[in-house]
Amino acid sequence: MTVHYPPTPHPATFNTPSVFLAGSIEMGKAIDWQQEVIKQLTDANWNGVVLNPRRADWDSSWEQKIENPKFREQVEWELEGLEKATLIIFYFAPNTYSPITMLELGLHAQNKKCIVCCPEGFWRKGNIDIVCARYGIPQVHAIEELTKAILKLK
Repeated sequence: MTVHYPPTPHPATFNTPSVFLAGSIEMGKAIDWQQEVIKQLTDANWNGVVLNPRRADWDSSWEQKIENPKFREQVEWELEGLEKATLIIFYFAPNTYSPITMLELGLHAQNKKCIVCCPEGFWRKGNIDIVCARYGIPQVHAIEELTKAILKLK
């Protein structure tokens, strides 16, 4: 298994299945669920590529403007990864707002490569449930179920 983090450029194509870990990050509010998924995939000897947008050197003082090269680099890395991934998993952590994750779900809801985990306690769970129902997006109840979905990729 290979894990890609920003700002490392994506390859032109992936030779194995790939998964983008879209979901709550909100530093200090959301657990590092991405590392839990990566650990579970490692333990299962999964052969694929994980695209993890959680950036170790993220600086919350960066101006979130198109003119800011670091911020733009992050957003473009995420957009490209979402487009290239075989599967996008979404995790909406309880007690977070996760507006970017909701935006990403909206962008990709119709492409048939999404799976969502939105536990009770997420402030807009009703909206997420309705979007998933409308576009036939499978929903699971726990992070471990997201991992099981990834393990089914060939």
